[in-house]
Amino acid sequence: MLVERPRPQWIAARPDAHWLVLGTVCIGAFMNQLDASIVTLAFPTLQHDFHDPVGAVTWVGLAYLLVLVSLVTAVGRMADMVGRKLLYSYGFVVFVVGSALCGLAPTLPALIGFRVLQAVGAAMLQANSVAIIVLALPREKLGRGIGIQGAAQALGLALGPTIGGWLIALGGWRLIFFVNVPAGIVGTIMAWYLIPRSHCLQERVRFDWSGLGLFVPAAAALLTGLSLGNSEGWSSPAIVAMLVAAVALYLVFIRHERHSARPMLDLSLFHRLPFAAGISSGLLSYLVLFGTLFLIPFYLERALGLSPAHSGLVLGIMPVALGVTAPFAGRMADRWGARPLTAAGMAISTAALSALAIAHSSMFIVFDLATLGIGLGLFTPPNNAAIMGSAPPSQAGVASGVLNMTRGTGTAMGLAFTSLIFGVVAGPAHPSAPLVVQGLQVSAIFLAAVSLLAMTLAALRGRTALDLHPTSLVE
Repeated sequence: MLVERPRPQWIAARPDAHWLVLGTVCIGAFMNQLDASIVTLAFPTLQHDFHDPVGAVTWVGLAYLLVLVSLVTAVGRMADMVGRKLLYSYGFVVFVVGSALCGLAPTLPALIGFRVLQAVGAAMLQANSVAIIVLALPREKLGRGIGIQGAAQALGLALGPTIGGWLIALGGWRLIFFVNVPAGIVGTIMAWYLIPRSHCLQERVRFDWSGLGLFVPAAAALLTGLSLGNSEGWSSPAIVAMLVAAVALYLVFIRHERHSARPMLDLSLFHRLPFAAGISSGLLSYLVLFGTLFLIPFYLERALGLSPAHSGLVLGIMPVALGVTAPFAGRMADRWGARPLTAAGMAISTAALSALAIAHSSMFIVFDLATLGIGLGLFTPPNNAAIMGSAPPSQAGVASGVLNMTRGTGTAMGLAFTSLIFGVVAGPAHPSAPLVVQGLQVSAIFLAAVSLLAMTLAALRGRTALDLHPTSLVE
């Protein structure tokens, strides 16, 4: 049986040991977001090299997202029993092996299969990242730590297209996978030596495989339907069948979990208002973020006539602003709590998106994107800290898994709903500039409404501090 090993005593005794833990987790956070944004840039190159249609190439990204979202909650539950350090460390190993195999893939089906393996490693990393931070950092520094992790994620998201373009130009698409190997090896070594053993674990019992068997196809059907709805048509029998199946399977899953003695997902977590409000508003915030990331390039390139390279630079303003704001938001959350910052963050995001619908010249759009990034940066770290603070320490893994699942689901929803609205308004495949402007305006109004709803939900969490369940880790 695999067991966790303690850190060397000289590391555990360091007064800054918790910051070493945070640095280790930030490597995984950066790599995950970098990998998510870097691959989309390679789709045209993959299509050219493998001589496959665009629809087949998109499964390189979709397969990764499906596996990640389907497994991250289950992995969190397993980590609460066997050890969060254990699964996080081996998550790096699986991610490195999957990345190396992706770089060596001889065919597109092989690449998609290896992306599935890579996503399993990513799920092991994401399901445990926030949980490790929560249980390693002193409570008075929790918000700051989650803010720094949020900055690492935003930096990976912002740098992905730029680094991807350089690597593809330097040596082809295989380099975007090989670059994960040395970083992952460093992350594995750091995780094994710097992260403390897990405490507050639950009793090791038989895993809820029946629940997982219901949850995986439900999540896969939902994300596939959302991701392919625009290309296949929302009224097509296949898409309708997938969405109906997703709803039915989720209902059966909820019924099963309510009656299970050892559920994969303890639904009582959602009875806690801070947790439920945080998860719901977080899901909507990711919808806003990725909906905007989808929308803006169409306007920049087809209405303003910018090149893809220039569009990437302009679009990168938003995640950079988010990353700069996040650590400060986390520090403020340690003092003021989550509600004022999360509500203010989504209020700022609502204002930025409303302004985008009205004023969208090249100068204003830079200001709007920076403001939106600041708003989301104010929201995300306090919201994540409040979610984790409202969960018992023994369920930190599954809470972290649910938190990360909302990111993937929000990504799919943002892309699906925004592209649907933009497509309906703009019309043809290559719309004129005036139609693109109309599509931008209507889509921005929709995203502003979603942001306003997220603000309302964030305000419902009540006056919650970030230290609802104080813990301490001892080697």
